[in-house]
Amino acid sequence: MTTFSDAPAAASAAVPDRGHRPDGGSDFARLSQRITAAGLLRRRPRYYAARLTVVTGLLAGGWAAFVAIGDSWWQLAVAAVMALVFGQIALVAHDLAHRQVFRQQSTSAIWGRLFGNLGIGMSYGWWMNKHTRHHANPNHEELDPDVAPDILVWSTDQARDSSGLARFIGGHQAFLFFPLLTLEGFNLHVSSARALLSPSMKSRRLEGGLFLLHMTAYLSTLFLVLSPGRAIAFLAVHQCLFGVYLGSIFAPNHKGMPTFSGDDRPDFLRRQVLTSRNVRGGAVTDVLLGGLNYQIEHHLFPSMPSPHLRRARTVVRAYCEEIGVPYHETGLLRSYREALTHLHRVGAPIRQLRRAT
Repeated sequence: MTTFSDAPAAASAAVPDRGHRPDGGSDFARLSQRITAAGLLRRRPRYYAARLTVVTGLLAGGWAAFVAIGDSWWQLAVAAVMALVFGQIALVAHDLAHRQVFRQQSTSAIWGRLFGNLGIGMSYGWWMNKHTRHHANPNHEELDPDVAPDILVWSTDQARDSSGLARFIGGHQAFLFFPLLTLEGFNLHVSSARALLSPSMKSRRLEGGLFLLHMTAYLSTLFLVLSPGRAIAFLAVHQCLFGVYLGSIFAPNHKGMPTFSGDDRPDFLRRQVLTSRNVRGGAVTDVLLGGLNYQIEHHLFPSMPSPHLRRARTVVRAYCEEIGVPYHETGLLRSYREALTHLHRVGAPIRQLRRAT
């Protein structure tokens, strides 16, 4: 079934259909023609050459500053800056996975592993598999791994069926959401390591070697340059802020938007638009969120280079209005409010159960 009750009002009025038009085409096909005609799917090699150079330079500069400063509590400031740098590298790996940078999958995979496995200690193959399934069925409770019940629950049905840690914290998960994000950086490394131990993992030796090289170099550098106490403090600040930054990028995208379950799957255009939320902002927002603030456009055209998403927004929004599909967009702070309100609302069954007992 489709769940609209927990979604923003703009989306709750939507009634999914199959998206077929009288001329035999589809709503998405017509939109795709307009996007292609506007040249918004063209590669941007100079942009990405500059972006990859900048993030690589920031990473190298950050570690150079770390070594130059030495055993000092000022390193906690470096840790905070490096959390942002790691987040930007993760965003580059994301664009590589979607082949926004290179047309060839093999070339994208090479660079993705360099930035992901070696650069920040994230398994590119594991993340790509997970993210591909998310894009195919966003906010589908059985098919999207991003809304599978784990520590948090994303729907009232999941709350009713919850157990263990999810049942323990689910009633107050909205208040715990941002504190829990401090663990996301660590979770990224642990999940990557687990995936790389699986025999079914493609290019496991290559990815595992790069991942192990990153972890060895990272920990060795910390404990060779810093005293044990300062090394642990640096690690905690760096990884916790990295997790908060990543979570703050991805939380506004789908949380609190309509969810699907079972066999209910509307056509591609509605499946992507109805479950996604755009975040308004200027150039600073675009840089900090890596273009993912244009989540609707990104989900409709995953291979579109991120600098084109702002222009695509105008085309997509007008087209959605033309065919009567709700297009949800809000400010950054409001997006967090909507996501947290949703988390609090779906945790109601757990709170009711506690009051009853």
